Amino acid sequence: MSDEIKQLPQLWTGDHYNEGIGRDDIFDKLREECGVFGAFGIPDACSLGYYGLHALQHRGEESSGMAAVVSSTGAFSYHRGMGLVKEVFDQSTLDALPGDRVIGHVRYSTAGESKLGNAQPLIFKYRDGDLAVATNGNIVNAPSIRKELESQGSIFQTTSDTEVIAHLIARSSKDFVSAAKDALQRLIGGFAFLLMTNDKLIVASDSNGLRPLVMGKLGNGYVFASETCALETCGAEYVRDVQPGEMLVLDKNGLREDRFDMVERRATCAMEYIYFARPDSDINGINLHSARKRMGRQLALEAFFDADVVTGVPDSSISAAIGYAEQTGIPYELGLIKNKYTGRTFIQPSQELREKGVKMKLSAVRKVVEGKRVVMIDDSIVRGTTSLRIVNLLREAGATEVHVCITSPPFKNPCYYGIDTPDRKELIASQLTVEEIRKAINADSLVFLSHEGFIDAVGGNDGEYNRGMCLACFDNDYPTPVDPTSEKSCSC
Repeated sequence: MSDEIKQLPQLWTGDHYNEGIGRDDIFDKLREECGVFGAFGIPDACSLGYYGLHALQHRGEESSGMAAVVSSTGAFSYHRGMGLVKEVFDQSTLDALPGDRVIGHVRYSTAGESKLGNAQPLIFKYRDGDLAVATNGNIVNAPSIRKELESQGSIFQTTSDTEVIAHLIARSSKDFVSAAKDALQRLIGGFAFLLMTNDKLIVASDSNGLRPLVMGKLGNGYVFASETCALETCGAEYVRDVQPGEMLVLDKNGLREDRFDMVERRATCAMEYIYFARPDSDINGINLHSARKRMGRQLALEAFFDADVVTGVPDSSISAAIGYAEQTGIPYELGLIKNKYTGRTFIQPSQELREKGVKMKLSAVRKVVEGKRVVMIDDSIVRGTTSLRIVNLLREAGATEVHVCITSPPFKNPCYYGIDTPDRKELIASQLTVEEIRKAINADSLVFLSHEGFIDAVGGNDGEYNRGMCLACFDNDYPTPVDPTSEKSCSC
């Protein structure tokens, strides 16, 4: 190992790796942001919301909540809790949330503490009644807005930057819709908002469409969700994606389409296509399983290895591994198995037991990889600890060669729009060359999908810049102004 590598922070050693064992990111994958769900004009809306949030559980496991309104009376109720949807809600809590309108949220916090007070929807009392707010994303200029509002006398109740929009609305002398539009115009960042009062629901997407948000129809009512898989679960028919800069207003008069900003550049988060969203979801008309298969096929065109088996790191890389196998003719095998029943935390006092905890999360199938040359497909490398651990798992199971293929370009830059990423100095691809990373993760070969190959594999509108994606984590080209000193995290 070169002197340069020895002098870098210990991003991939066993000791550093085990520092984070007690958290859900036992493998240093990027964290899902949050998920939002809304329904309007649908009887027993919270029961529908329960299933919709279940479908979005992969986007956040820390807390969940729902707020409901009875349209005939404006009666407002809510329930939130720490944990999974099934842990927070049961039949009795759902029965206590009557209504035909609901907004719901599953949360993984990257900004704001992990506590019940930050669980969403956030609930407020203001001059016109009740206000519930749920969002997925990050407001880049929230710190400056918060400082301004505090200097004017606002008292914040949470550490979540979602709260700034409630204060902006409450301080306005305009009606709710106009106040919400003005507030949205002040926000910079990536966000999908659901705002509900006693008589209205507002749905809004940031002006670049960084965070996904879709609309569906169920009977005479409307359903909104972070992903189309939630619509499918609820039996709703997909209508369209909520457009960047769009604001939908729903009340007793139905649905009204409006805008709070024009679209300068569509820039949907690339990691939604690579990793975050479920493979059965569609974003901007692109099915994610199909897109990930194309990424695998493109990888095979860019980097063929004479190997015996192809395996994908579960779950997000399985589609790409199938694509790589189909393109090369190398058999696809389940060489790695993820244990889905280990729980969200695993804390043990000794390093030996922590090492066993790692193997509880993921294991290699010895009879599949023993004596074999393995192509291992994964979606990204962040700090490098994940890849090192998985490569070593395969070697311990008897793999004679491990060739690592990544379905994204090197992840070099932090995200400011709602993905939990380390500082740039902790991103291994920003510190080391590809060859140095290969040595650090103990692989025989390492290949990243090219920038152009990734764009072509995802597809989309040829007329849009980067086919309508934000690739800032790869190329440092952010679609909005960013402050490198601000939190690179999630308002949810």
